[in-house]
Amino acid sequence: MTENTDREITAKINTAELVRAWEERARKARGIRLVTSIGAKTDLGRVRENNEDKFEFFVPEDEDTLALKGSFYAVADGMGGHSAGQIASELAIKTAIRSYYNDPNPVVEDSLKQALQQANALIFDAARAIAERSGMGTTMTALVLRGEEAFIAQVGDSRCYRLRDGELRQLTEDHSWVNEQVKRGGLSVDEAEASPFRNVITRSLGNSPSVEVDVFTEQVEAGDVFLLCSDGLTGEVSDEEICRVMASHSPSEAAWNLVDLALEHGGRDNVTVLIVAVREIARQSDEKQSEQELHEPLRSRTWLPSLLRRSRGRLV
Repeated sequence: MTENTDREITAKINTAELVRAWEERARKARGIRLVTSIGAKTDLGRVRENNEDKFEFFVPEDEDTLALKGSFYAVADGMGGHSAGQIASELAIKTAIRSYYNDPNPVVEDSLKQALQQANALIFDAARAIAERSGMGTTMTALVLRGEEAFIAQVGDSRCYRLRDGELRQLTEDHSWVNEQVKRGGLSVDEAEASPFRNVITRSLGNSPSVEVDVFTEQVEAGDVFLLCSDGLTGEVSDEEICRVMASHSPSEAAWNLVDLALEHGGRDNVTVLIVAVREIARQSDEKQSEQELHEPLRSRTWLPSLLRRSRGRLV
């Protein structure tokens, strides 16, 4: 009798070790308070008859929720016509935020992916169920700030930028036909910006039963300013202009000025801007944090579906 050696051998995942690593990240996050200021504005533009863009943010006041899940910011740009795009973008953000905070998975990256997958499934089902909404979909760019980490989720061609020390950096990558051509060397950046196909996206929420979500992590420093925006801004305003405005104005003033610039340059699309400035990273002393954890231990508790209702944060 011959022993079968054609067996696939895989290393076991040390789940306990992964959980401990996550709990350590969450413990550090609890000892950190980000002092932020926010500015936002959305506009119909000069051509469109309705606004299919949407922005939302949710900042929990409950200390455990904030330490475990952070604060959530998002911009979505809907498509589909007959108000379907407006419905898609609103469904996407509301569903993603609720799904994210209700998800028992403690890993932020996984929870973000799951949240956007849930939004995708809801929009896809709604589009199939109602004839007038057939083909509707939306982009979505989401930012979670937790402790000294920024988690970004991306589907479509809305964008997330970060201004640091006067330098503007695009953190997300467009899921668009022209961007794919630039990566392959088929188009130059200038040719892509002038292409009549620059608005053709290759990935969106609601287009298929499932969607690939890009999620990645960046470190946060005091003075960082994050910008989430729809392509109604980036299609009209250059990165140099965006950098200048963000570097010289408060978040609220910058949001208004950037939207005004997009309108002045043509305003051919809806335009939405959401800016989050990290003013200060306040840290508790190790002794104070240890005392707090002794009396109020960080709980990777059994999460309840009513988490959002228990949190005293507000959904804007």
